[in-house]
Amino acid sequence: MAQPKPKPQAQVLPDVTAAIGSTPLVNLSRLTKHYDLQGRILAKLEYLNPGFSKKDRIAKHMIEDAKTSGQLQPGQPVVELTSGNTGTGLAIVCGVLGHPFTAVMSKGNSMERARMMNALGATVELVEQAPGSKIGQVTGVDLEMVEQRTNELVQELGAFRADQFRNQANAMAHFQATAPEIWNDSGNSVTSFCDFVGTGGSFGGCARYFQDKGVKCYIVEPKGAAVLAGGTVARPNHRIQGGGYLMKNLPCIQSNDDDHADIKVDGYLQVTDEEAIQCACDLARLEGIFGGFSAGANVAAAIALLRSKPIADPDETIAILICDSGLKYLSTDLWEEF
Repeated sequence: MAQPKPKPQAQVLPDVTAAIGSTPLVNLSRLTKHYDLQGRILAKLEYLNPGFSKKDRIAKHMIEDAKTSGQLQPGQPVVELTSGNTGTGLAIVCGVLGHPFTAVMSKGNSMERARMMNALGATVELVEQAPGSKIGQVTGVDLEMVEQRTNELVQELGAFRADQFRNQANAMAHFQATAPEIWNDSGNSVTSFCDFVGTGGSFGGCARYFQDKGVKCYIVEPKGAAVLAGGTVARPNHRIQGGGYLMKNLPCIQSNDDDHADIKVDGYLQVTDEEAIQCACDLARLEGIFGGFSAGANVAAAIALLRSKPIADPDETIAILICDSGLKYLSTDLWEEF
């Protein structure tokens, strides 16, 4: 008698939050060949998360952590400031878990993000920019104004604040998942990691994991606004959205407990607006990877790092994140030549 065929193992996820993480790692071989570089650049495609950015990871981790600790009660509203990506992630996670979510965002950020958050059920509060600020260029002063309105809404709504700039669950999401995924998928071959810093969560979490593996970790900032490197601010109105906020103290990069060693920064890399935009375009044309400003900044930094090596090393392997999707910048000057 023929044996019955075994049923295929079910692959259905319980909800969309289970699709967050485990993003692919891709060798940018065409790009390194185009720039005549020795070594590899491995890109973690974080724009393939459900909300099209790495911030889905921290949204899930912060909300789950808050529910477990009792800081977030069933059905309680959630409020957070955002440049759009964390807000999108929180809109997804809060929608699934039953928490009304309000995103507070500067009008300087691209409007695609606000529309996406609205579509996902979030309430979006847009804050006017400071005098002298330009659309597409969010300054530290703009962010201070968003911070003020966020605090007001937390009080008005009796809400839980996700507080991504200070919440250590931000960095832990990358320490526990993003960095181990990169390390395992690369076959333990990564030698350097460079990351454009916004809240510092992805750099802080990944660097904490990588430093025990001998991986050198570099902070990427906008040229003329490299305050973490100790530079003076010559260009506060840079165009690289999602970071370079001129904030010197980022808790996600600093160790504040006895269980973890201080996070070591091996160096600082600066990228111009033009370099970030050119590399984002090259990434799309050469590799078919449609990333945003910060993805371009990370690629530009990795190229500069490979070029800075005194002796070309084909075994040098630099890991970067493709932080979000270029679809979120169609109204900006990132793609103005197309």
